[in-house]
Amino acid sequence: MMDPTTDNAGQTGDQGAARAALEALRAEIAKAVVGQDPAVTGLVVALLCRGHVLLEGVPGVAKTLLVRALASALELDTKRVQFTPDLMPSDVTGSLVYDTRSAEFSFQPGPVFTNLLLADEINRTPPKTQSSLLEAMEERQVTVDGTPR
Repeated sequence: MMDPTTDNAGQTGDQGAARAALEALRAEIAKAVVGQDPAVTGLVVALLCRGHVLLEGVPGVAKTLLVRALASALELDTKRVQFTPDLMPSDVTGSLVYDTRSAEFSFQPGPVFTNLLLADEINRTPPKTQSSLLEAMEERQVTVDGTPR
């Protein structure tokens, strides 16, 4: 006799709900991106593990579209940064901006303050800018003017 908390496939209610949610997510992303099921699964696993993903591929294989479709399906905020040779660390992390009305500096967050960040062509930017991204990835914070955020 089966346990009443399991279904015919032997899954508990939580497992069945998780599988249904994953299938619904895949179906939603498939509306925008075709044939990327392994990549979608990898992205979802990385999100659940609070990890990071390196998407490699030739131009035009819908890497950006895939990330945007995932963010849309999960209702997450997403930003994209095109890493160029002239990109500065503050362009990634944010910076202090002087407000003449209040005569104070206020922090303006950069694009790393989002749920999903698409960092495109990070190999093209200077090491100092790469390190600002790596700090955000590894430590889940950035340091601006000596203050961790």
